[in-house]
Amino acid sequence: MLTFLGFAMIATFLVLIMMKKMSPIAALVLIPALFCVFAGKGAHLGDYVIEGVGKLAPTAAMLMFAIVYFGVMIDVGLFDPIVRGILRFCKADPMRVVVGTAVLAAIVSLDGDGSTTFMITVSAMYPLYKRLGLSLVVMTGVAATANGVMNTLPWGGPTARAATALKLDAADIFVPMIPALAVGLLFVFVLAYVLGVRERRRVGTLVLPGQAEPEAAEAELVPAAPGTAAAAAPAVAVTSESPSPSMSTSVEGSAGSTASAAGPAGAAPHGSGPAPAPEDGFQGLDPDRPTLRPRLYWFNAGLTVALLTAMIMELLPIPVLFLLGAALALTVNFPHMPDQKARIAAHADNVLNVAGMVFAAAVFTGVLTGTGMVKHMADWLVGAIPEGMGPHMALVTGLLSLPLTYFMSNDGFYFGVLPVLAEAGAAHGVSPLEIARASLVGQALHMSSPLVPAVYVLVGMAKVEFGDHTRFTVKWAALTSLVVLAAGMLFGII
Repeated sequence: MLTFLGFAMIATFLVLIMMKKMSPIAALVLIPALFCVFAGKGAHLGDYVIEGVGKLAPTAAMLMFAIVYFGVMIDVGLFDPIVRGILRFCKADPMRVVVGTAVLAAIVSLDGDGSTTFMITVSAMYPLYKRLGLSLVVMTGVAATANGVMNTLPWGGPTARAATALKLDAADIFVPMIPALAVGLLFVFVLAYVLGVRERRRVGTLVLPGQAEPEAAEAELVPAAPGTAAAAAPAVAVTSESPSPSMSTSVEGSAGSTASAAGPAGAAPHGSGPAPAPEDGFQGLDPDRPTLRPRLYWFNAGLTVALLTAMIMELLPIPVLFLLGAALALTVNFPHMPDQKARIAAHADNVLNVAGMVFAAAVFTGVLTGTGMVKHMADWLVGAIPEGMGPHMALVTGLLSLPLTYFMSNDGFYFGVLPVLAEAGAAHGVSPLEIARASLVGQALHMSSPLVPAVYVLVGMAKVEFGDHTRFTVKWAALTSLVVLAAGMLFGII
């Protein structure tokens, strides 16, 4: 009964948010509460929620202060050189923009924290996507998938959990997996290229007036007064990938991209041109904005490096590090109280949205765990494995890691399910190391799970509906995970 209710609750949640019948926050709260009553444990709902909130409170605190910290760093211009460098690489070419998103997300993922990765990636790439009229779900999908592959780093979490659960050395698990993970990351770059070419065909390539070839063009982000983004932008030409050279048309201003754009990749019909500008207008990274602090650039850069280093070395809990970092960044860059209040107010929407999502997710995870649904679902899946598959438990573990790490937290999977799978494999002569390595392949999909707080940072900052992101990303992320699994088997790692 609990097994059925667990799967039904997850399916109901996913269907409702992807069909946009409920907001993610409402669905995360009301659906598990309803199913808790169906399970006959409505009297314990309060206990389950409080327990779930207690477990996720540090994560919510970390995200709140991380958003403030990186928001201040964006305000003061720390990431402006990154944006300019990406602009030089992208040259207003949608294909290069999407590939640049994957590369940037992969590089920033080296810090091991998904929330940090998404904040930096979206901050750098969002203006480009808005200016070129690209689909924002392409940005969130590529960033989440690239981060998912890189999330397997020993300090990223899953590898350490697998090592702890099976009492193995993290290096013995991760190092042999590097070739398979490299293939997975290469696949993400190829996927970004394909999606970028599709976006190029949809919106064309921006060319500045006087440029002879699109490849030589370089689009500059310019400041725009509120509500007058189009008026502030220079005239550009959008060159379609049509065989006819007469298809070039001049477009004044910038083209927006909505979160729920049509088509599988948010694509409009071929040749339709950029989508209309969004209602909220476009705000680029104004090189003359009053919040810039060029004299404090190296202080801010040093503070950020020190913060990330302390996080990797685990000198203090991550929420404490970001709390201290945000307080120090605000105090040094904006010593006057009104300026500090203005910066906090400027990022209050993101903070409230993300924190609200995390605490709502605490209801979902609290009910799943407290009622025993997660345990019954895991036991049912393990019990459903045919006896003849025993010698192939590494393959089974890899395949199961996709749905289980999507529908469960990493803690639940690695500490609850993985030991059972390892024990079943050991009975058939399968090494625990192979089981542990196979358990990592689902991380590309895991990073888009509704139970991962970082994904709400991604969709919130990108102004993308969670349902749109899920509908677009899940298939590509699952395919990436399968590529990693296939590579691992081909190389004899799994």
